[in-house]
Parts: sequence; C-alpha cells; structure tokens
Amino acid sequence: MRIFRREHRRSAGTQEVAPLESGGPFSTRTGAVARDLRRLLSESQVVDEPGELQTFAYDASFETQLNPRPPEVAVIAGSKEDIQALVRYAHERGIPVTPRGAASGQAAGAVAFKGGIILSLNAMNRILEVDEPNLQVFCEPGVVHAQLNAALKPRGILFPPDPGSTKMATVGGMASTNAAGMRAVKYGPTGAWVLGLDVVLPDGSLIETGSAGSRAKQSSAGLELTKLFVGAEGTLGIITRLRLKLMPIPPARAIVTALFDDLESAGRAVQETFAAGVSPSAIEILDERCIRAINRYRPGMDLPPVEAMLLFEVDGNPPGVRWDAEKVAGVVRPLAHKVEWSDEPQRIAALWEARSLVGAAIGALRPGSNRAYCGEDICVPVSRIPETLREIQEIGKRYRIPIATYGHIAGGNLHPGHLIDASNPDEIRRVLQVADEIHALALRMNGTITGEHGVGAVRSPYMRHEHGLALEAMRQIKEALDPKGIMNPAKLFPN
Repeated sequence: MRIFRREHRRSAGTQEVAPLESGGPFSTRTGAVARDLRRLLSESQVVDEPGELQTFAYDASFETQLNPRPPEVAVIAGSKEDIQALVRYAHERGIPVTPRGAASGQAAGAVAFKGGIILSLNAMNRILEVDEPNLQVFCEPGVVHAQLNAALKPRGILFPPDPGSTKMATVGGMASTNAAGMRAVKYGPTGAWVLGLDVVLPDGSLIETGSAGSRAKQSSAGLELTKLFVGAEGTLGIITRLRLKLMPIPPARAIVTALFDDLESAGRAVQETFAAGVSPSAIEILDERCIRAINRYRPGMDLPPVEAMLLFEVDGNPPGVRWDAEKVAGVVRPLAHKVEWSDEPQRIAALWEARSLVGAAIGALRPGSNRAYCGEDICVPVSRIPETLREIQEIGKRYRIPIATYGHIAGGNLHPGHLIDASNPDEIRRVLQVADEIHALALRMNGTITGEHGVGAVRSPYMRHEHGLALEAMRQIKEALDPKGIMNPAKLFPN
C-alpha cells in the first residue's frame, strides 16, 4: 500500500476499438472483448485465460462454493480513467460489469452472475491524502481496512468502523455493503463515516458526491447522493475514491466479561446497561457452542462452559472508562454467573483475540466439517435476541445441523455458523433449508435479513418481503441510473 499527497495516475489508452458484431450471446464474443480491452487498457490488465478466470468465480459465500460463476473477462483497474474507459465500452455494448474488491463478502455480491466483465479494484490501493487538521482521509477503494488504520495510528487518529474481516476487507467493499462491525453500536456503520465519493456511473461519466472539492464535515445542499451509493453494492456505479471522516484514538479502553447461565439473562443485561446510561463501544455475544469451540481451538483460553458470554468494551478518557466499566459490572452482576473487568491492555487483547478466533474456531466442534456461509447475518431487535437465539438452536436441531452463534448483540446483529459435511448432498440440502428458515425468522422477529454483509445474489429473493413497495422505488432509481442494467446485475433485486 502506498501513501501519496496527490493523485498522479496515467490515463487509459485512447486507441479506437472496433465495434462488436451484433447478435449472439456475449460468451461467443469473449475473445473479441478481451482483444478490445487490451487495446483500450493494457495487456497485463486483462485476464481471459479460463484457469485464471476461475479465481474470480468465488467469494466467501456458500452459494459460490456450490455454483462457481467465472466471468468471461476480468480487468485489473489501475485508475479511475481505466474504469471510465471500460464502463463506456461496456455501456455501448450492453456488457455486464461486476465490481470486485477483496471478495471476502458472503452474499455472492462480487461474482458475475450474468457473465460479462469482472472489474477488480484491489490494485487501486493508495491512501491519497491524510487531511489531519480536518480529520479526513482520501483513499482509493482497494485500501484494506487494517492497513488504513495502521497508517493512521502514528498520527493518533483512526477510521472507526471495525469489521471482523479487518485484515481482508477493503474500504470500497465496506462502503458498498455499508459494513458495520463490532463498534457500530457507538460509532455507527461505515456509511456514517463516508463524507464523499467519486463514482463512475453506468454510462462512464464521473461524479463527486458530498459537494465537489468539499472538506466540510457536513452539508445540507441537495440530495444525499453519498448515502445513495453507500450500501448499493455496485449496482448504481463504481466507487473510485472515498473521502472518509476520522476521529482521535480514544486514550483508554476497558473490557467487562460477563458469563450467563441462560440466554435470557444475557439479553436483559444488554438492556439494563443501556438503561443505566452507559454507551459501550462494543457488546459481543458468544453462545455455548462458540465457547466450546474457542476452548478446543485454544485450550489456554479456558473459558467456562456457560450458555452465553458477553464482552462489553468501553472507551474514552481514563477516569470515564473506569467509571463506565465499574457501572457495567455493577449493572450486570445480579444477572450473571460471573463478572470481571480489566483495563490492562494485555487482558483486553487476549479477550478480543478469543472473539476474533470464533469464526475459525467453530470448525473444531465437528472435525472435518465446513462452515456454510448462508443465513449468517441476520439482525433483530435487541429485546428479541434471546428468543431468536433459542429459535436458531431449534432450527439446527430440526435439520440436524450444528449451529454456533455469535455477533454484535448491542445492535441485534447475529452470525449463526452452520457446520456441515460439504461432500454430503443431503446435508447441503438441509443447510440451505436452515438458511431459509433463519431469514424468515429474522423477518418474523421484526428484523432484517442482513445487518452488515449485504444482499448480493443470495438474499435478493427476500427483498420484496422485507421492503414491500419500497423495493419498487429502489428499482426505479436503479433503472434511472442504469437503464441498460449492466451494473452488477442479479444483485439486490429478485429476478
């Protein structure tokens, strides 16, 4: 990753490109498209060898494990000019374009379901400018979240959204799905920290949202176009640059660990904490299966076998952090089996390590199994979390699929982890039914099918149920900006 004070990129090539012959499916014209793109961009930016294209056929979703979707051509973008040239070309010919970042998403959102061109943005990974006085950073979409904060840390500032996949997720992908993460309860999702975007529209034109040239932190001038593109998952345009809001790193942190014999008490503890006037920066839950998994994966953690474990983090100035930690501990103690708190950095790091391990550790519950990333990101009202957790366990029992659940309980965001033998067709069939029931459960609990991972292709069938007529308003916006339907088709909207 490179840090620059100003943009300096080469322009895309300007060679004339011969029009494609009319008629026939795009797949029969792949060779011509690849040749055209090599003239338009450069030889090294275009991938059309079948074996290499297979690497673009997957993201982290279970759907693409079952049904890989290789594109017909992939392009490695190096600049916004590259993107504009490619999109103009695709728009003229009606060729689908699917933007792609780190492909760590779990909803098949960055895979070419309609064929066409995958546009990889990973190489656009520069931090263009850190505007420290105005607490802003300008960067390209391929910058990895952890690398961004590592670059900002020596200045005593940070970009607060904190996804679990911080070492993989790109800020462009985070904006595209409006990622949330562990500290969203206090600091909000990614969208709360995006001040402006440069976006290439489906016709190849480039716009700047958030007021052109602005470095102001707020504006009421016109429609909130920035928020329109945040969460749109590349269906309305391609983000080429982000203007992100920053904040000073809190000088102190503490963590409260609470163990509960039943899920209902854990749910009440969260509600009581907020009622007491404390605003934790994070509240995470691990169910009994997650605790067992961590102990098997890292025996040294030696977590007690209880039905639920909550991790409360508070941050701010040192006296306030100590007060908040003691207050949380006092509030939850009558409900908990055991409570302790610490402001020692090593202890905090060890407990957050336990939380960060859970995604990988779940597999230890069933040696040789695979985790099926489907129905993995529901969000429900906080008051209904205990009921939802018990329902998830019942769904798992009914279909004989072990499920370990963790998540950002303060915001109601739960991540069920399903363990299956992926070589067993019957288990595949059953886990897809599990995912369907979990999505239906979320809606029945007055929640949503996705709290932070996005809709992509896998959750689009539930969008009409969740949004009703509002989905048609979304579709009208999509058709207004992308009348040819080339931009990341088959995502968000049910076919």
